[in-house]
Amino acid sequence: VQLQASGGGRVQAGGSLRLSCAASGRTFSSYAMGWFRQAPGKEREFVAVISWSSGSVDYTDSVKGRFTISRDNAKNMVYLEMNSLKPEDTAVYYCAASSTFRGVITGSGIDYWGKGTQVTVSS
Repeated sequence: VQLQASGGGRVQAGGSLRLSCAASGRTFSSYAMGWFRQAPGKEREFVAVISWSSGSVDYTDSVKGRFTISRDNAKNMVYLEMNSLKPEDTAVYYCAASSTFRGVITGSGIDYWGKGTQVTVSS
């Protein structure tokens, strides 16, 4: 599975962005998918995860109520809708695939990483 994230950009605080992750490979629908981010000088952190069937989702506490993860298995796409953006959301965002839902949350079970897309939120 190859992953390519897009949709990043620069927005003012309170604004919105929608990130997309395009996946190649016929087995995409069997993977849990997630989004991570890495801010300058910080470690990469988990942001959101969605199960292969979209039946389960989870988020890191700092984005709950503001971000929404979704997927379209027919299009091999994963999305991250980000609303009410804050300057602390500034980071490079990565999409990732794992054979397990928990593997995305812990970050220790990632099978594939995509290249990141920069999100910059100005105050």
